[in-house]
Amino acid sequence: MAQPASGQNVHTRRIAEFVSRLRYSEIPAAVRERLKLLILDALGCGIYGAELEWCRILRQTLEQVDKTPHASIWGTKARLSSAHAALVNGTQVQGFELDDVHREGVLHVGAVTLPPLIALAETQAPPSGEDFITAALAGYEIGPRVGLCMGPQHIGQGWHSGATVGVFAAAAAAARALALDADRIVHALGIAGTQSSGLMAAQYGAMIKRMHAGRAAQSGLYAALLAGAGFTGIKDVFEAPYGGFCTTFSRSHDRFNLDALSAGLGERYETLRVSLKFYACVGSNHTTLDALTDIRKRHPFTAPDIEEIVVRASQVTVDHAGWPYRPEGLTAAQLNLPFCAATLILAGDAFVDQFTPDCVEDRARIELSRKVRVVHDPAITALGAAHRHQVRVEVHFRDGSIEHEIRDAPRGSEQDFASETQIVDKFRKLTRALMPEQRQDALIEAVLRLERLPDVRAMIALLRRA
Repeated sequence: MAQPASGQNVHTRRIAEFVSRLRYSEIPAAVRERLKLLILDALGCGIYGAELEWCRILRQTLEQVDKTPHASIWGTKARLSSAHAALVNGTQVQGFELDDVHREGVLHVGAVTLPPLIALAETQAPPSGEDFITAALAGYEIGPRVGLCMGPQHIGQGWHSGATVGVFAAAAAAARALALDADRIVHALGIAGTQSSGLMAAQYGAMIKRMHAGRAAQSGLYAALLAGAGFTGIKDVFEAPYGGFCTTFSRSHDRFNLDALSAGLGERYETLRVSLKFYACVGSNHTTLDALTDIRKRHPFTAPDIEEIVVRASQVTVDHAGWPYRPEGLTAAQLNLPFCAATLILAGDAFVDQFTPDCVEDRARIELSRKVRVVHDPAITALGAAHRHQVRVEVHFRDGSIEHEIRDAPRGSEQDFASETQIVDKFRKLTRALMPEQRQDALIEAVLRLERLPDVRAMIALLRRA
């Protein structure tokens, strides 16, 4: 498609107009109800993350330099400045590969959208529940659209899209929370875009991978606050032919789709396409784990029965998760498809209890992971981004038999979304160590009836440890 000349910003402007005009009364009921379930899931993930080693290091380090106790760190008694609270809470939500994902847009939406909103609610004029839902929807709608614009090749080139794309979800949500007009939202997007960063090499065991979402949440908050104060950004951040977000991150003038940025705004809701996770590992692995579970139901087996497992997948899945496992930390364990498959087979599940620090060098899991081959299937790649997680799994048994299973989307996906009961159950499992049952009940009720709250701080107070 022909690219706009420098200074033309029709797509950036459309996003800004949508965000500035968004009203609670215009949000379809089904979208509002889905969004509340997504919020509950993200908050549960964030509370669980409070006691993870990397989250503790981050929080304690910031406590040494930040003495402004304005905003809550979820699941703790700590408080920091609003910007540092967004950084820590975003890191906690993404801290254990448990949070939501927009699969086609390749974005963990809640981790970048909710932390700046909650930080603002504690430090600016407190919003009502309706206002909070409206601002959150801005992030859940805009972030995935930027991911759709860039396509799966963005992460394939080595960018961590949760961080690079996430800044726009955070900025849109924070801008709506601050009631910025469209002109200032254009600048907020431009300020956010130039802060965009995140390298996928972090997936090979580095703690910093966990912080990418938090940094995007913080950057989006900065963007909205600065724009609100009159600070200017790149007005054509998406369209700029030289140094713009799309041309720079794609290293091209044609490997992106600007029309996807605003297509269907207010008519087609990307919020309804956000998936939830029921395994504590990267989303690219979930279809394989579901396929193995289905095979095991009809053909019970144990590890010694296996000769080889072949997973045929898209090129993005091969690159993102199919590499030979190296015991270099929990991040690597949770992102590596062969290791996660071995974990499911040997431990019976792949949730939080199965990914403890000692699992990283578990010899049995490592040996079984060596029997798992992840190979590129061009036919799957040709299906496009919407099917990037499709897998064709073959389990070859030592007796010569072979079982096959195809999965296009996992449990919890938009095609097979979880029930309220399943989401509440996951929330309770994640928060039980840090939150008594009575407090769990109160927070669940507050989120699921969020539109009834005159002041959202009543919900936020429940996020803190009593």
